[in-house]
Amino acid sequence: LPPAVFPLSCVVQNYSWGKVGLESEVAKLVASGDPLVQIQPDQPYAELWMGTHPRGDALIRDNRIPQKTLGQWIADNPACLGAKVKDAFQGHLPFLFKVLSVNTALSVQAHPNKELAAKLHAQFPEHYPDANHKPEMAIALTRFEGMCGFRPVEEIVSFLQNVPELRALIGEVAAEQLERSGSDDPRGVSAALRVCFTRLMKSEKKFFVDQLNMLVKRISQEAAEGKDTSGSNGDLLLRLHSQYPGDIGCFTIYFLNLVRLEPGEAMFLGANEPHAYLHGDCVEIMACSDNTVRAGLTPKFIDVLTLCEMLNYTPAPSSSKIFPAAQSQLDPHVYLYDPPVPDFTIMRIEIPASIKLYLISAMDSASILLVIQGTAVGTSTAAASEMSLRRGSVLFVSANESISLHLSSPDGMLLFRACCLL
Repeated sequence: LPPAVFPLSCVVQNYSWGKVGLESEVAKLVASGDPLVQIQPDQPYAELWMGTHPRGDALIRDNRIPQKTLGQWIADNPACLGAKVKDAFQGHLPFLFKVLSVNTALSVQAHPNKELAAKLHAQFPEHYPDANHKPEMAIALTRFEGMCGFRPVEEIVSFLQNVPELRALIGEVAAEQLERSGSDDPRGVSAALRVCFTRLMKSEKKFFVDQLNMLVKRISQEAAEGKDTSGSNGDLLLRLHSQYPGDIGCFTIYFLNLVRLEPGEAMFLGANEPHAYLHGDCVEIMACSDNTVRAGLTPKFIDVLTLCEMLNYTPAPSSSKIFPAAQSQLDPHVYLYDPPVPDFTIMRIEIPASIKLYLISAMDSASILLVIQGTAVGTSTAAASEMSLRRGSVLFVSANESISLHLSSPDGMLLFRACCLL
């Protein structure tokens, strides 16, 4: 039988928003996983792609396997996905697993649900390349910041009262409508929020650039005088404006929650949830799709109308955006991040130093295993030979195969395992 468990060499994306050189978690993982790789000190290392995406199909690091990439191997051996996954996802790996190292903000964006994705793809295939939805989940590796979902209305109203430049863009009528909307009428609140956000995003370029410049000048002066600018979200405004001067996305900080994750904390981004990652390192998993509707903090194609139409305008506090991990009933070393979509689940596996032999258990789904810290020798009846695992190692594990880890590090191991639990 050909090996069904094997190491991967994964593709790096050098997007300009990535952390540079060895400041990037992506670069550190790659350098540690493959000592022959040269890290360029002035190059951004933004994303590591672990999967079969055509723009980043992982290479198989096992010369006994005739296929060069994971995508080719799965196409030739679809049973490796597991029976249920293979049938549910037409013989394709249903997720793309990533590591992200974010230095400057990513665009304000949302991902369509399946119905909208099919429509956008039919109408504008050059911008929306497939017909799938794209839920995502991010788990912090270092302290991680992002914007996600609409703030509670009282926070937005407070900004409308403290930031005259914002109020000018939205207009008095829309601002008052939001101020008057009562918590007893959630549909009225959402409607008022939609009007306010759409007016902001569709404001005339020259007008919003003028207002933004006035705001930045005012906040800079107040900060220089030692005043507290938190009522205008001053710190974040100046930071985003320095990254994307004159960009409408700078104003979205007054509508969207700022979510701060500690390592191990997660956020789940369902369809139509507005979000923008701001800073830090995370592992991320998503359904296999490239459908992103963008509206700011980006030089890329912007589709404001679609974005404003599709968003989920339900306000909620930022604490509600943190997605909890559940300790596994079967194995206390495993924490499950199991979101409300069928496409993916992530396991965080923390093995203490006291354990010298640990079994990565078999499951009825193909999975991808990433080592974040620690070293071990892995053995599997389905692998061609022993595999040396260290920080940055990535393994593909076929369905119904297990791996024995013989740990050799004094401080235990931390791994993430991406899979599909149907």
